[in-house]
Amino acid sequence: MKNIKDFNLIDLQSEMESIGEKKFRAEQIFKWLFVEKVKSFDEMTNLSLELREKLKQNYDICNFSIVRKLVSKDGTIKYLFGLNDGNAIESVLMEYHFGKSVCVSTQIGCKMGCKFCASTGIKFVRSLSAGEIVEQIIAIEQDTGEKVSNVVFMGIGEPMDNFDNVIKAIEILNNPKGLNIGARHISVSTSGIVPKIYEFADKNIQCTLSISLHSADNDVRSQMMPINNAYNIQELMKACRYYIEKTNKRISFEYALAKDNNDNLKDAQELVDLLNGMLCHVNLIPINKIENGNYSKSSMENIIKFRDYLNDHGITATIRRELGSDINAACGQLRRQNLKNEENNN
Repeated sequence: MKNIKDFNLIDLQSEMESIGEKKFRAEQIFKWLFVEKVKSFDEMTNLSLELREKLKQNYDICNFSIVRKLVSKDGTIKYLFGLNDGNAIESVLMEYHFGKSVCVSTQIGCKMGCKFCASTGIKFVRSLSAGEIVEQIIAIEQDTGEKVSNVVFMGIGEPMDNFDNVIKAIEILNNPKGLNIGARHISVSTSGIVPKIYEFADKNIQCTLSISLHSADNDVRSQMMPINNAYNIQELMKACRYYIEKTNKRISFEYALAKDNNDNLKDAQELVDLLNGMLCHVNLIPINKIENGNYSKSSMENIIKFRDYLNDHGITATIRRELGSDINAACGQLRRQNLKNEENNN
């Protein structure tokens, strides 16, 4: 059956007409799903019993179960959600001064193979539907009883490898008649799938685009991120400049600092040269050590020197606050543990 949460409001109106219902029913259902956050069609009490039965026969409401939940001393909560098909995904709720932010997954597993990421080595199964992406926010709001104000597409999976469903999820999140999360409060990350950056730019959605860069040197970046072999730094920067010109929005470059790999002042100088004149911000990330990983965290002294060098040379840079370090908050670690437990029990 179709997941009724997969439809944005316009598509849901067409869907209702296709089953012989008036368009206005779509708005009623949309409100029940994304404002009231009901878990069954029976709770949609302003719909007739006949319509509710028709919906039950034709559609499924995607409701996630919480397989595991870890709460950090800093308030970060990591969820392992069970999907209807037996798979599991991770989402993380983080608390900032501006509100609650959720990092969502877009795929079950990931194809990108970034060497510093805990998702690497987890077999890719499939992409999530738009409704499954949105359900992560709904399930967290249901569990905590609190409103999510920001959404970050930076969990397991490559958002640009699931482009259509990510765009549809943004439309659902952004709709004022639903979850009503402003586009400027939504950030989409990519490892650098260049054609999709152009496509994203042409859509001119007012979300923040985050680029996982991690080095200004092609050889170093290719070792860290195999995607660089398909789309090198020069191609990536050309797409980024197109995005900035098209949207007039600043790009956030993610830069994970790994000890003795990309964290010295020579690397900082190369980064300044690469980004000089661009409307951008650099988000420096103290890298998480992962099981069987080859990279370890740079010293805080090096991280601060790196940040100061960028700022002193005209590139705005900040160090990302570490959240959930006591609960393995790096995306992929909880699912990796769960898979290992399942293997040991079989």
